Amino acid sequence: MTSSVAAPALSDVLFACAGCLRDVLAGRSLTESLQEVPDEWRAPVQSVSFYVMRQLATGQALSELLLDKKAPNRLVESLLVVALCLLAVDENQERNKVRHVPVYDAHTVVNQAVKAAEKHKKTASFKGLVNACLRNFLRNKASLMQAIAVRSEVKWGFPKWWIRQVRQAYPEQWQGILASAATPGPMTLRVNTRQISREALHRLFSEHGIEAHETGHAGLVLAQAQPVTQIPGFEQGWWSVQDAGAQLAGEIVPVHHGMRVLDACAAPGGKTAHMLELADLDMTVLDVDSRRLARVAENLARLKLDGPHVHMLAADAADLSQWWDGAPFDLVLADVPCTASGIVRRHPDIKWLRQEADLAKTAALQRAIVQALWQTVAPGGYLLYVTCSLFPIEGQEQARYLEMSLPDTERLGAPGQILPLAEQAGSVAPHDGFYYALFRKKPVAGKGGKEI
Repeated sequence: MTSSVAAPALSDVLFACAGCLRDVLAGRSLTESLQEVPDEWRAPVQSVSFYVMRQLATGQALSELLLDKKAPNRLVESLLVVALCLLAVDENQERNKVRHVPVYDAHTVVNQAVKAAEKHKKTASFKGLVNACLRNFLRNKASLMQAIAVRSEVKWGFPKWWIRQVRQAYPEQWQGILASAATPGPMTLRVNTRQISREALHRLFSEHGIEAHETGHAGLVLAQAQPVTQIPGFEQGWWSVQDAGAQLAGEIVPVHHGMRVLDACAAPGGKTAHMLELADLDMTVLDVDSRRLARVAENLARLKLDGPHVHMLAADAADLSQWWDGAPFDLVLADVPCTASGIVRRHPDIKWLRQEADLAKTAALQRAIVQALWQTVAPGGYLLYVTCSLFPIEGQEQARYLEMSLPDTERLGAPGQILPLAEQAGSVAPHDGFYYALFRKKPVAGKGGKEI
């Protein structure tokens, strides 16, 4: 006899979301915080938390108007903001039941938020405050929403500095870029062509009622996202989840059988797996985080791409003394750390975790990593520079600097900056934001000046 697990009460979901928001405001990633939520609660808590991250500026602005003074503590403030984000759902979204928007009865939200406040000693004595603020909002919703609508961070759902940076970089496209983050990205798969053809997998999906369309060389975009375990072929390693923009890396790099390849900063390993799917490689997989590196190994095992030809190393890519044996690589993939500003629709907490000062710090780290990695590239070999960023300091400006500063380099064709823009109004952008630059180390000249 099987037992079903009861869904959590909305009060439990709201309190868990408040805890997640408190963590994000303290500088912790939402992914890490969600890992501490009980398994049976995680799906609804994640759904509401993601929505709150997208609407955070609205919730915070309303909280400021409704409180006479500063919130008594961060947890009370977070609970109030979570409830206000849900209460501020646009009426058109409520009527149309937009899929990614969690819609609840307004008075239910108020009552459950008060019950949530009762759950912790830091919030229990302020349940009356929570109740008064939320009921005040319902009485004056129209005027309060009108009052905050003039704020740029409310209109676009981003910090002011982020809006300014994007607007300066893309004066003709900035509105579309910011608007694209309001909707979750599509669920895109990369077919493991070592195990099955894309055509065969597409037919199998159709037989199971899963609608999808092809993208790129090996991609399938699902019409509706689903849990991975409910999609045929996951356990068999027939596919991986990977955004269409990230799949471009495997289409750019000139891989062929027998190459000695390094994937630096490899976790979570999607690009590692893609290259191994394309050719038989002597692959070194490097990441500074041993726990994340272990997950890469698990993914490669599921895809049947592991083996003696794959070497795992946990080390700092910029410190060659920690890991490099002196043998050069034919290809280095430098998917360097960045602000991740191109993937905020999938990780909406990122825009609240980053600060404008992070841009220069991250750019300096990227340069240190690439300058070290360039030493490991064999003459005639390649380095692919990748970031999931929109900011030019991490993209085109960085690539120009590297082109000028790396010795014996020539820059080859690559997509450059790809932006998360919808193809038409009202549709979802087909890919996240990425930057790609491909460099080749000039071969050593032999006798007579010929390259060898």
